[in-house]
Amino acid sequence: MMQIEKVLYTGKTHTTGGRDGFTRSSDAELDVKLSPPGNGKAGTNPEQLFAAGWSACFIGAMGLAACKRKLKLPADTAVDAEVDLGTTEGAYFLQARLTVSLPGLDTDLARAFVEEAHQTCPYSKATRGNIHVELIVAQ
Repeated sequence: MMQIEKVLYTGKTHTTGGRDGFTRSSDAELDVKLSPPGNGKAGTNPEQLFAAGWSACFIGAMGLAACKRKLKLPADTAVDAEVDLGTTEGAYFLQARLTVSLPGLDTDLARAFVEEAHQTCPYSKATRGNIHVELIVAQ
């Protein structure tokens, strides 16, 4: 297992009540009600929060891939992340799909950015070999 040599940032949250509770970041920038997925109650859930963090990080990783080629990502670059919570043989698991939109880029270049980002994004690294992930480049 790889160990971090230099910590660049630490995200800190305090959560109470689990999936039917509240979470707040140490700087109070994140302050949300949590609710189980699909129950109709107000609040977000861990799968949505994970999808939001992963998609933001993934765009950053694609930006690094573009920068290495002395290019910029299109201004309207987007990642639609879907994180499924499901069961197999009574155990809970996640799986994910990242649909990437890089309008105006050549399809091969867009795929190269997505593949490189999937190798460098910390969320992608954390999930590699642990959950099924599908990468889709939107046309």
